[in-house]
Amino acid sequence: MILIQGKGVSKGVEQGTLYFYERPDSTIIKGSKLGPEAEKERFANAQTVSIDQLHALAEKCLEEAGEETAILFETHAMFIEDDDYVECVLNAIEEESCTAEYAVNQAGEQFAEMFASMDDAYMQARAADIKDISRRLLDNLMGIVPGGIASEEPVILAADDLAPSETLQLDKSKILGFVTQEGSGNSHTAILARTMGIPAICGTGSALGRSYHGRQAYIDGETGEVFIEPDALTLAALKEKHDKQLEMKQLYETMKGLEDVTLDGKNVMLYCNIGSPEDLSAVINNDGQGIGLFRSEFLYLGASDYPTEDEQFEAYKAVAAAMKGKRVIIRTLDIGADKQVDYFEMKKEENPAMGVRAIRICLNRPEVFRTQLRALYRASAYGKVAIMFPMITSVWEVKECKRACQKVMAELESEGIPFNKDTEIGIMIETPASVFVADALAKEVDFFSVGTNDLTQYTLACDRQANDLGKFFDPHHPAVLRALKMAADAAHEAGIWIGICGELGADPDLLPTFLALGIDELSVSPTSVLPLRAELRKSIAKTCTLEMLDC
Repeated sequence: MILIQGKGVSKGVEQGTLYFYERPDSTIIKGSKLGPEAEKERFANAQTVSIDQLHALAEKCLEEAGEETAILFETHAMFIEDDDYVECVLNAIEEESCTAEYAVNQAGEQFAEMFASMDDAYMQARAADIKDISRRLLDNLMGIVPGGIASEEPVILAADDLAPSETLQLDKSKILGFVTQEGSGNSHTAILARTMGIPAICGTGSALGRSYHGRQAYIDGETGEVFIEPDALTLAALKEKHDKQLEMKQLYETMKGLEDVTLDGKNVMLYCNIGSPEDLSAVINNDGQGIGLFRSEFLYLGASDYPTEDEQFEAYKAVAAAMKGKRVIIRTLDIGADKQVDYFEMKKEENPAMGVRAIRICLNRPEVFRTQLRALYRASAYGKVAIMFPMITSVWEVKECKRACQKVMAELESEGIPFNKDTEIGIMIETPASVFVADALAKEVDFFSVGTNDLTQYTLACDRQANDLGKFFDPHHPAVLRALKMAADAAHEAGIWIGICGELGADPDLLPTFLALGIDELSVSPTSVLPLRAELRKSIAKTCTLEMLDC
């Protein structure tokens, strides 16, 4: 037996094959060493594989999402065989003696640009389709596995670390758990694991080597232990813990349909954090009463170019409609720091966590902001959408955001496009500055939502991504909890509600403190809703104290 110690960041015990993530080489080389005929044959093979994939996706969508989505994939399959597109690729291979990859990339850019320049809005939207089919062809030419996991069976995914854009591309159905050499409890891999309700371990260092690829392992997301081919005694203990985990899960199932209320009648809204419409099933399965944080940046991280207004609208609309009148809080673009997007062409910063990120990008790039706001307000006609601005530090930023909202609403009204004029506007409290001026900010918005991950980072001067800070990164620190109290007091004095959407919201040890503070909403990973409801329903709010705020 081999034991590797890391840091548990998502609870649970799981067994499976260790599979090391391989980053694909997506470098496109122009000159071919094979010759035109061989490159044409490679292109034809990629066409066949791509069409088969799209037909399979269409069949799956027909069963799970309806005919409208299925038609999209069938249309993409037709595009791949389009005479003009194919001719463009083949001519480039013949005339330039280039690789099939280079020819496909050139054809994709040429046709996408052609569609984008057309006057008709429907034809403009086809530019995104061309980019998508070209990307699929390129992946198949380069041997890039869809979803990043070349295994028929689900696996325990191992890696040095995973960027947000990489976690977005993964085939979630094939992941039993995560183990990474680097990362922290606040990494996006950890957040994804908690959303999926699967165990995750980070910070194993070099002890987790690629030589373990294909070996059988158990991981314990609570203790941070990785057991490779455990002995009989250890195996028995792990199986017993796994069985108890299943028992608790069955017990929590009895919480479905019950009110989120304490024994003495204090109601707390238990909402969910999600990163994409794909997470909706987890929200519904765990009886989440709303979406407290939809991380819209994942629409940008998963794209090769700026997502269009229509692309964003469809995603927001899908979530709003699926929640059937329950509140859906969508955070505007929050990239920068650890979430980088190539096509934004951001300047390299020495300290990106304090640089141009989140709302600062939106206010510096008004057209990008306008596109998102239009999509958000259009989606507000299909459900109870609320808009939330991140990384706020001052009143003038909020006023600028509201001014941008007013302009977008005026545009939509003049165009006869329906939207909800009473869409709630909120901000994230995640900087000490926003805490200190919370009284003034509260007069400008409908709600606060505290991002405890960043609030802890900025309050304690601790990088939330650094795994070696250990006890120094302490979300329970009295300074963080006192900041929460200041924000809560300011919110309630102004007559608005306040929630928590950071990872701290799911901490059962802090529930009494949140009740004492009068926190109105807790937005957590979907799998944390039922355990939190169980704790809430046996709590007595009026007996809760603020003793944790003492040094």
